[in-house]
Amino acid sequence: MAGASLGARFYRQIKRHPGIIPMIGFICLGMGSAALYLLRLALRSPDVCWDRKNNPEPWNRLSPNDQYKFLAVSTDYKKLKKDRPDF
Repeated sequence: MAGASLGARFYRQIKRHPGIIPMIGFICLGMGSAALYLLRLALRSPDVCWDRKNNPEPWNRLSPNDQYKFLAVSTDYKKLKKDRPDF
């Protein structure tokens, strides 16, 4: 038992207690969803600036009908008009 690898011990526990398989599946699903959401935030959010030389303030280049929120419940972004000045 002292020389058993982590994978072998994990496999033995799964064989002994098959009820933990759904729990492991849900944990993996949750971790994968969180990782994908963080990746989406890093790539699509106007608050994140990856290129400071060419676009130092990316939030100023958003048009009013750009949807960058994940879920917009009651807002129709196609009908919005510009209500801020140009800089």
